[in-house]
Amino acid sequence: MNLRAIQEALSGLAIDAWLFFDHHRRDPLAYRILELPETVLPTRRWYYLVPAHGEARKLVHRIEPHVLDSLPGTQSLYARWQEHEAELCKMLRGLRRVAMQYSPRCQVPYVAHVDAGTWELVRSCGVEVVSSADLVQIFDAALTAEQMETHLEAGRRVDRIRRAAFQEVAGALSENRRLSEWEMCCWLREAFEREGLVTDHGPIVAVNAHASDPHYEPSAARSARITRGDVVLMDMWAKLKQPRAVYYDITWSGVAASAPPPQVSEVFAAVCKARDSAIAKIAESIGRGQRLKGWEVDDAARSVIDAAGYGAFFIHRTGHSIGVEVHGTGANMDNYETHDERQIVPGACFSIEPGIYLPEFGIRSEVNVLVRPGQAQVTGEIQRELVILC
Repeated sequence: MNLRAIQEALSGLAIDAWLFFDHHRRDPLAYRILELPETVLPTRRWYYLVPAHGEARKLVHRIEPHVLDSLPGTQSLYARWQEHEAELCKMLRGLRRVAMQYSPRCQVPYVAHVDAGTWELVRSCGVEVVSSADLVQIFDAALTAEQMETHLEAGRRVDRIRRAAFQEVAGALSENRRLSEWEMCCWLREAFEREGLVTDHGPIVAVNAHASDPHYEPSAARSARITRGDVVLMDMWAKLKQPRAVYYDITWSGVAASAPPPQVSEVFAAVCKARDSAIAKIAESIGRGQRLKGWEVDDAARSVIDAAGYGAFFIHRTGHSIGVEVHGTGANMDNYETHDERQIVPGACFSIEPGIYLPEFGIRSEVNVLVRPGQAQVTGEIQRELVILC
């Protein structure tokens, strides 16, 4: 934990302190940002206050006095509930605006780890509780140089697997060999293992109407056979098997035909145009040093699909933050599911993945974008044409 960096960020945001709170490891952000050991398994509430100026402060239970020993600062103890509340208010005395893992109206669910009762308790001490979302972007979502390299290497491996996966489907069709969505998922999982990659769930292999469900996942009990004439969508995400590695997450689409049907071509073209509009918006704004918020990127993509007449069939945000978890804690490209006001900052990694989901088939094109000072780059291959599988 870089205490000085946190204090500088607090001063820049005009926030008096950042109050971390946890009970039974409910808040993974606190453990990552404070770099607490995996062995810390609290059964009582603890608090850690980082002020913009001065020494950090701890409040821990008397039967767990060592839970925050790895952190600097003075320490107070409590046991009785009256003592708990009195010591908490004492810790907060003299402060006005305090950040916590809270999001007004739960607009950013990824940072909303503080329960309503704790929020009420902290506010009863006379402080205003503000969201830590901007701080989380800096200290959890902004990638280090080493993390960027893990993302890029995962991308190289996943892109190789993706090319081989479509070749596997084409080969099965050519040989009239039976191949199902589920069997292809298992093939991808085995490829991840061979390449030293890990994933939390998935991947998605979906044909026709199944591809119209953005979060469809086949199983042994629910799976369609891949046959000639099908639209085939593959969504795969994975990361290296090492600590603090960052995911790479892509979606490509193909058709099991010698040429795509006209409507499939039309939908694919609209999706690609929307994707490219979002990428251009990001590259231009970052290149010029302009402030850019997540909702603005979503608007850039969504306006293209709206103009093509498919707006009602684009039913999710344009992109999500990517980190050590596939859905990270940074700004999302979203003015649909939420209105994400967070600025896109250097070190941010996120997906751009517009999609159109008609009843008969769905098309999505997903790339990842990495932001560095003054520039933004797509970190893998970009699909320009539908993959032809026959």
